[in-house]
Amino acid sequence: MLINRFLFVVAILWGTSISASENLSKAIKDIDANVIFMRHALAPGFGDPENFNINDCSTQRNLSSVGIHQSKVIGQAILSEGIKFDEILSSQWCRCKDTAINLELGNWTEFSGLNSFFEGHANRIETLKLLNEKLDSIKDKKLVLMITHQVVISSVTGKFVDSGGIILYNSRTGKSKHYLIKSL
Repeated sequence: MLINRFLFVVAILWGTSISASENLSKAIKDIDANVIFMRHALAPGFGDPENFNINDCSTQRNLSSVGIHQSKVIGQAILSEGIKFDEILSSQWCRCKDTAINLELGNWTEFSGLNSFFEGHANRIETLKLLNEKLDSIKDKKLVLMITHQVVISSVTGKFVDSGGIILYNSRTGKSKHYLIKSL
């Protein structure tokens, strides 16, 4: 119970305001990133309920009010730097789609290659095959935002991110870099 309260307080503090540890444009250029992986914003809990249905948000873990606010603030921070995406893709999970909506960065599309295979709700091999095909198809000088889950991000980059966390990724070289967003 004490740990849950601590995590809730940290989440509230994290979601109220953000400042980047460095300029996002510079961080992208540092590794010539063409993909930004973003883990969905705060959706309290672990995994999904046993009655999970991809077409029914009431059967999924969803964004909290803090997660909604977190998405909006992250979107504003990205917009304030003038970052524009050639494509925005989201997992078909409601918490990812809601993150995409609340970022307010433009039109986005569902992409099953970003779905979570944690707990076996999606097939890991098929999901990563689709994602790798997509990563291989991104043309030079394009920038794609991919809103997904921790298990997907770590499978590609080997890095862990918290809810709302960002990993910059170069799909040609495999280089990746955390982009830190800190609470004030």
